Amino acid sequence: MSKKTAVVTGAAGFLGSHLSDRLLSEGYRVIGIDNLLTGNLRNIEHLTGNSDFEFIRHDVTNFINVPGEVHLVFHMASPASPIDYLQLPIQTLKVGSLGTHNALGLAKAKQATFLIASTSECYGDPLIHPQREDYWGNVNPIGPRGVYDEAKRFAEAMTMAYHRFHQVDTKIVRIFNTYGPRMRLEDGRVVPAFIGQALQGQPLTVFGDGSQTRSFCYVSDLIDGIFRLSQSNYHEPVNIGNPGEMTVLQFAKAILEMTGSKSEIDFRPLPVDDPKVRQPDIGLARKLLAWEPKVSFNEGIEKTVNYFRQFLAIPAC
Repeated sequence: MSKKTAVVTGAAGFLGSHLSDRLLSEGYRVIGIDNLLTGNLRNIEHLTGNSDFEFIRHDVTNFINVPGEVHLVFHMASPASPIDYLQLPIQTLKVGSLGTHNALGLAKAKQATFLIASTSECYGDPLIHPQREDYWGNVNPIGPRGVYDEAKRFAEAMTMAYHRFHQVDTKIVRIFNTYGPRMRLEDGRVVPAFIGQALQGQPLTVFGDGSQTRSFCYVSDLIDGIFRLSQSNYHEPVNIGNPGEMTVLQFAKAILEMTGSKSEIDFRPLPVDDPKVRQPDIGLARKLLAWEPKVSFNEGIEKTVNYFRQFLAIPAC
């Protein structure tokens, strides 16, 4: 019996590469697509020579042509960090709109299941806490973060339209803060920023007074949730993230302790529309997917610190 084929857009990115690994371990043949705008071939170099993995360098805002059968389409492509989408605002909007349209078109043509990687940013700077899937959000559509927030909100609307009008089997995952190996060191997200600064003896940059909260999910837990959702019969958004909440300042101090760094903390002005709170309600994921995170914060951070030590060629203490 021939293997089922999964297409992963953004396959050379942080999440796309880990998802490709999981799909291969589940017995799928994987076709990874990436234009390498923010992805890096280093993330998938370990798959070189794997006969079940094929990489195509392509911009998914253009028509996607994949010969043969396709059973699953995962649309993971998008700039996903504040630095990226502030520097690449048009590309971010295009991959969320045109890219989603093209990926959905591929799924429709192949009669494949489609999963869109959406985001907790759909909730904006939330007025309810924790955030549930039935909350419509508090988003500034014309603020600097709006290019990412609205691209993902549009992608969700397009996905549901294809489900309702074309009967495409679609899934929507709302991803909360995720971390782990293969993150880019200088992508502007708090985990690689703090770890990189701590390991290199630089001040840790905390925006505002550090009282804003985040919930950190280790990448293997997130990918497990995404895979389970892809196998489900549910079509509306599902939060996947770790409900363990801490302030950014608490996180900074934890990184200093774990790395043994003597770095100072440098407080900077809070960016525009930066969310004050972020914590997923994962009741739906628990009920539908029998999923919840398993990797502890200390275990996940230790693995991530070790990855960046190797990346920066810094010996362990």
